[in-house]
Amino acid sequence: MSTPTSTDLVVGARPDHLISPHGVLDLRGSAGRDVWLSYPFDAAVVVCGLPGSGKSTLLRAWAASATVVDPRVTRTSFEARMPAWLPYASYRPWARLRHMHWLRGELRRGGPLLIHDCGSRSWMRGWLARTARRAGRPLHMVVLDVGAPEALSGQQARRRLASRRVFALHRRGLARFLRQVERGGQAQVPGISSVVVFDRGQRDRITAVRFGSRPS
Repeated sequence: MSTPTSTDLVVGARPDHLISPHGVLDLRGSAGRDVWLSYPFDAAVVVCGLPGSGKSTLLRAWAASATVVDPRVTRTSFEARMPAWLPYASYRPWARLRHMHWLRGELRRGGPLLIHDCGSRSWMRGWLARTARRAGRPLHMVVLDVGAPEALSGQQARRRLASRRVFALHRRGLARFLRQVERGGQAQVPGISSVVVFDRGQRDRITAVRFGSRPS
C-alpha cells in the first residue's frame, strides 16, 4: 500500500488509505477512500478547529490510540470546586495555567499524545512547538476547516455555545493561520512537522489514527 507524504503545500490531493503527513497537506475538496493518518510513536498531534467543528468527536474516536489532553477536563475540574455563582472568566487564567502545566507534563512524558486546541492563537502554537522541541518529540497539526455555519450548528447540537465575541476571535485567528499556511507552506509553521487540513466533506472520512511502535 502506498504511503503518500507531503513536503510542502499540496492542494486538493487525493488521499490513499494511509497517509504519513509531512509538511502541509491540504485535503479540502478531496474525494475518495477513508483516511488513516500515521505518525511516529512519540508524536504529539494537535487537533484544531472552531468551537463546534467536531474536534471532540474526532478525539473520542481516536482516544484508544493515545493519551488525550482536553482543556475541558481542566475547566470542569475547576468549575466543580468553585461556587456556582462565580463566573468562569474570573478564574480562567488559573485554569489555563493548570492546563498548560498538564500539557507540559504529558509532552515530557513521551508516547503518543493527542491535544485538543482551537489552533487560532499564534502564541499557543508557538508555546506548543517550543515545549515539544524541548521534550524531543515531533509536533503535528490536524485542522478541521468546516466553516462557521457548520461549527455553529455543532455548538447547538452539543448545547455548548461559545459567545459571539469568543467565536469571532477564534474564527479570525484560524482564518489568519490558514491564509499564512496557504501562502507560505511549512515556513509559516516553524517547529511543526506537519499540518493536515480537512474540510466538512473529509471530516467524517478521517476514520483512524495510528502511531508507530515504541522504539526498542
